[in-house]
Amino acid sequence: QRPVVTALVCVSVPGKVKMAACALRRGLLSSVTKYNNKQARRVLSVLDIEVNRPRAPCGVGGLPCGAQPRRSMSSRVQCVMVLPVFGRNRPEGKILETVGVFEAVKQHGKYETGQLFLHSVFGYRGIVLFPWHARLYDRDITPPVSDSKPEPPGAHGSKEVKGKTHTYYQVLIDTRDCPHISQRSQTEAVTFLANHDDSRALYAIPGLDYVSHEDILPYNSAEQAPIQHELFERFLMYNPAKSPPFTPRDTLKAWQEKNHPWLELSDVHRETTENIRVTVIPFYMGMREAQNSHVYWWRYCIRLENMGNEVVQLRERHWRIFSLSGTLETVRGRGVVGREPVLSKEQPAFQYSSHVSLQAPSGHMWGTFRIERTDGSHFDVRIPPFSLESNKDDKAPPAGYTF
Repeated sequence: QRPVVTALVCVSVPGKVKMAACALRRGLLSSVTKYNNKQARRVLSVLDIEVNRPRAPCGVGGLPCGAQPRRSMSSRVQCVMVLPVFGRNRPEGKILETVGVFEAVKQHGKYETGQLFLHSVFGYRGIVLFPWHARLYDRDITPPVSDSKPEPPGAHGSKEVKGKTHTYYQVLIDTRDCPHISQRSQTEAVTFLANHDDSRALYAIPGLDYVSHEDILPYNSAEQAPIQHELFERFLMYNPAKSPPFTPRDTLKAWQEKNHPWLELSDVHRETTENIRVTVIPFYMGMREAQNSHVYWWRYCIRLENMGNEVVQLRERHWRIFSLSGTLETVRGRGVVGREPVLSKEQPAFQYSSHVSLQAPSGHMWGTFRIERTDGSHFDVRIPPFSLESNKDDKAPPAGYTF
């Protein structure tokens, strides 16, 4: 069910459509390659464009065309430009429908509210609601010698990491794409405890996600409602005089201001072990009172990405959870959220969310994932340590928040 660019199936379509598909491929190549050549090849590989296996020239800029998808033609074909129309009377799902046109990837600045995009890793269509300015703690970046401090014996992996500002986005996922990404990424990306009359209520909002700036492949569309989601028309309105032509309604601003303590993305942690990159984003969910004590809840979103060519599978998790109250808990188990995902070159990423509670307003988590190779050998992938901090209910909206 992975996304495949339409240019890969243009062998069986008429000449004019074939030329258009190749033009689309050229546009994707040029716009993404301007951003970063290495990133472009990774993105194109995810989208199943075989850039290293050229076929007969198509005649448009000398670009190869006619590459065949590695799976059967009945697999779902998805692209920002052309998407299939499914129906009971169309079992093969080969009818294509124009969706939009790619835009140049932004190397500087940020995308605005209303920007349409294709997710470069999971392939779904989405639209930007608003940006967040997060602190990215990347343990793969070695600090300058002058800034680094010698680690004491036995303190492997405890190096101090300096955060840098990075842009992430709150986005809506097109519900038509949710069934096709559910095995690779959870679509219930926002959960929080109510701070209203019923303190026991737990809210979950499906079809929301947090997307890094480099995950976005922007496009535009002439449709007035290009994204199907129940919140789309409540949050956004069509305004052809603007660019992008979808502007925020007052309801979106009110929703963000009301729920910003539970929506806010402040810290992102990243570390790579043997080509397996783990990214962790913690979110504070709120506090509950239970048996004359306070219980604080957090959600943490984890993405695993296979940056290499070897096929591997996640088998076990091992967590250490430290609470400011002085307790240290160890958690071991098979897989994550009931799954043992396989990470391959064709399906390189898996994303999920889970929850943790502490009887203290702050704490820390860290751990490892046990990964299995195809030959049966194992290795441990480090989960970067991250802090669990509670937000104050009266906290002001973050300074980086703008429409």
